[in-house]
Amino acid sequence: MNNESVFDPKHQIKNLESKIVVALERIAESFRVALWQESKENKLSPIQMQILIFLLFHSNEKCKVSYLAQEFNMTKATVSDAVKALAQKKLISKHTDAGDSRSYEIHLTTEGKEVAQKAANFAQPIAQPLHALSNNQKKVLYTSLLELIHKLQQADIISVQRMCFQCRFHRVNQGKHFCAFLDQSLQEEELRVDCAEFEVKS
Repeated sequence: MNNESVFDPKHQIKNLESKIVVALERIAESFRVALWQESKENKLSPIQMQILIFLLFHSNEKCKVSYLAQEFNMTKATVSDAVKALAQKKLISKHTDAGDSRSYEIHLTTEGKEVAQKAANFAQPIAQPLHALSNNQKKVLYTSLLELIHKLQQADIISVQRMCFQCRFHRVNQGKHFCAFLDQSLQEEELRVDCAEFEVKS
């Protein structure tokens, strides 16, 4: 087991993996800063902002405490507290599941939708520099990130992602990607990282 820290500059000099990890950490920090700034403007916590954005773009069956806890790698209690705070601010409403009185869907209110739509653009400054990259550079970066996310999920470091590699509809034949749901081949840049039709492999 290598005990050298990836954050040690001397170790980074001779270790490309460490440089990559630190580079990813710097990018993650930019997301945290951007999200925190947007959160302060709306007088909400970062997790409350993330929940609002998630509710804006995902189907009702995913908008439940248990799913949100898995999505954000948090306990149900932590997510429940955030949802309670959002309800008190009248940004979300709860709709009890007719088949299970202990379960409920979380819906955005009109005000909540307005806040979420504005907040959903918090990452635009991070996306902007990508426009300067060539199409080939973006393709290589994207496919590398997909592979990394997939391996992190396989190592149980992150939860199951709604991406092609984990989907039951995804096939690979002679190195070519195919989606059984869409019934069509996919180029690498067409692989999805958050798919509405995703179903986890059994």
